[in-house]
Amino acid sequence: MKTIDQMSLREKIGQMFVTGFPSKELSADMKEVIEQYKVGNMILFSHNIDNKYQLGGLVTELQQWFTTHTGIPGFITIDQEGGRVTRMPKDATNVAGAMAIASSGRPENAYAAGRITARELKALGINFNLAPVMDVNNNALNPVINVRSYGDSAQKVSEYGISMMKGLLDGGVMSSLKHFPGHGDTSVDSHIGLPTIDKSLEELEQLELLPFKAAIEQGAEAIMSAHILFPQIEKSGVPGTMSYAIITELLKEKLGYKGLVISDCMEMDAIKRYYGTAKGALGAVKAGIDLVFISHTPSTVKEAIHLIEEAVAVGELDEAIIDAAVTKILAYKAQYVVTEDLDYEIVGCDVHRRANELMRTETICRTNGEIEPIQTGDEHVLFMGSYSYRTDLASSSVNQEISFPQYMGEHFQATYEVIDIDPNEEQIGAALQKARGYRHVVFGLFNARENKGQLALVQKLLSADCKVTAITLGRPYDLALIEGEYYGIAAFEYTLDAFKSLIPILNGELDPTANITIQL
Repeated sequence: MKTIDQMSLREKIGQMFVTGFPSKELSADMKEVIEQYKVGNMILFSHNIDNKYQLGGLVTELQQWFTTHTGIPGFITIDQEGGRVTRMPKDATNVAGAMAIASSGRPENAYAAGRITARELKALGINFNLAPVMDVNNNALNPVINVRSYGDSAQKVSEYGISMMKGLLDGGVMSSLKHFPGHGDTSVDSHIGLPTIDKSLEELEQLELLPFKAAIEQGAEAIMSAHILFPQIEKSGVPGTMSYAIITELLKEKLGYKGLVISDCMEMDAIKRYYGTAKGALGAVKAGIDLVFISHTPSTVKEAIHLIEEAVAVGELDEAIIDAAVTKILAYKAQYVVTEDLDYEIVGCDVHRRANELMRTETICRTNGEIEPIQTGDEHVLFMGSYSYRTDLASSSVNQEISFPQYMGEHFQATYEVIDIDPNEEQIGAALQKARGYRHVVFGLFNARENKGQLALVQKLLSADCKVTAITLGRPYDLALIEGEYYGIAAFEYTLDAFKSLIPILNGELDPTANITIQL
């Protein structure tokens, strides 16, 4: 592996960037930034992935390009948190998300989730997982963190987050905590806006910083910054990622953190819209960020590299800052970027799948009421709900690949009805008409706080003396918005794995053992 003394300025800057491309095959743009701009790292998304064999082949090709054109193998990064945020294919083992795992009451489940995830990532050549989330979800209205957090207390987030971190590290994959200094107390999604947390350092020290401090003491090796304004700490009007006061003075100096500091994606609107992605990247490096993510557009990486080169040339940026960052990057690559033969048999193996199914069953929460077990073929049961949709990256497209009511209806050989994500009065009336004659309606809620037609329909079903089982397939807080007597279940995510975990609960084979407090 090439050493820093053998590298040109461009080669060093290239090691500080991570980018991606929108296809399942290595794109011409990606090849160009590796070959000409010496970019040394890659981030994977679902749009890059088809199945484990295709993914392994893509990673192998990427590493060949990195090694040939930079002299150094690359970080292959991925957001594989579990639950709502998963990128691995269907033939891999996708574990439950943070809040679900914490509801099980067993920190060992967080460790197991991290270890299983790491083994499968490493088996495909992926060496850097952008997880776990260490944000304390102390704002129930948070649109972007919510179920990605282990909970609303610093103690729970610390305990479960560190357990997952250790599982990842013990499995041989680098782990990054996120989003420093805390994204939990926001009501704006930084993918599509610029959040503000108007708290003093003393207030952050009492809550948000506690999980990060605990994880640093337990050997955290990478921490991701948050694109959030903290006006009481950084008065210049730039977000945490671009703040010297937050990244260097607080994280590195006050907290004594010596590991790798990485940015969240600089193409998120919190940066792109208000500061510009390339200028934001330069600002991040000045602030003390070691590894900058421009996750989707290789051409924008070129612009950022040119800006950094110019800043060094005119004395605006000290090359020693780049040298310090690259020294850390190369040290971690020597530890984690190990080129081994891929092992497809580990990915989605029976041992992992059985362990995951058991963990997932332990995450299903009963919030109130008593269930009426559902028998296969019961003609008096109606399953109802909408499709899911993406709420981040400014996308609200409906996902019609899976349907909760259809899946459950077909499994239990019962009637089902797919409704609109936010039914209007006419659609609510039609759904009520459909529900007549059914004793029991099992309703799958998804983002009901924003789509109040779902709540209105549930309330009308209850007013009609219909027995309702309400299941949240996302934020559990939706259950707190229902008035009346109903049976409540929190399942945390709209996935086939979650649906399967619900079956033994709904048919009465298992009694839910998980626990969560639902309050707004």
